[in-house]
Amino acid sequence: MEPIIIVLIILVVLVFIALIKTIQVIPQASAAIVERFGRYTRTLNAGLNIVVPFIDSIRNRVDLREQVVPFPPQPVITQDNLVVNIDTVIYYQVTDARAATYEVASYIQAIEQLTVTTLRNIIGGMDLERTLTSREEINAALRGVLDEATGKWGIRVNRVELKAIEPPTSIQDSMEKQMRADRDKRAAILQAEGVRQSEILRAEGEKQSAILRAEGESKAAALRAEGEAQAIRTVFESIHAGDPDQKLLSYQYLQMLPKIAEGDANKLWIVPSEIGDALKGLGGAMGNFGPLTGGGNGGGTPSGTGKEPAPRREQPTID
Repeated sequence: MEPIIIVLIILVVLVFIALIKTIQVIPQASAAIVERFGRYTRTLNAGLNIVVPFIDSIRNRVDLREQVVPFPPQPVITQDNLVVNIDTVIYYQVTDARAATYEVASYIQAIEQLTVTTLRNIIGGMDLERTLTSREEINAALRGVLDEATGKWGIRVNRVELKAIEPPTSIQDSMEKQMRADRDKRAAILQAEGVRQSEILRAEGEKQSAILRAEGESKAAALRAEGEAQAIRTVFESIHAGDPDQKLLSYQYLQMLPKIAEGDANKLWIVPSEIGDALKGLGGAMGNFGPLTGGGNGGGTPSGTGKEPAPRREQPTID
């Protein structure tokens, strides 16, 4: 009985192993390559799959999701003989699991080497300045070459990115000095423009101020002249309304003479010729008042004669 039990146990184990090898569960976004006696038979897709145990074998499981592979910096020589280090990142996706398994031994290594050679061809036709400013152009050219070459491997290159382009240290120093000089130049230009604008605004302000000041002075002078004219008209009208005689005018004229001589700087006093007429009128006025104020005829003519003595004209003096 014991040998029969042992055989039954062995059969159960073999059946269990066969069931395990028969049922294959493939995860989502994955694929498996099935070989029968070392030859490709079919590709298992996601889900539950049945294979022949001990005859069919799983050769390779392929991830069908998009993959991201960064490559180490690669030295590349530009057209102007400068060595730059370029870091690249490749975004790819396996579209055919059979081709990715049998068409190329290691598609990751193949993509890396193809990226390096393509970069050298592209960068070799550009100078350093164009290389630093043409990332989109380099990405597009590199993606086109990689997509065409990897299509037969069952791989689609979705995107290629240049992470960094590092020129030599000496070139970096020169570029920094140039950028600093450009910044200083722009700062000096902006400062000069600011000073120029400030001077223009100041000149415009002074111009407007001078114009307004001149307009104010002109209006003030016009108003003063108008006021003086109005005062003269008022005085003139008042004088004519009062109808003054020659005697009053002569007396007012004599009162103004001391004001003409006022001031310490007046060393020379010129008596106008009209002073004789003023004195003559004033003398006549005093003669008319003589009979009222004097007791005899010493200062005037005898009453009843009707004639007045001629006033005595004194010669003007010059101090």
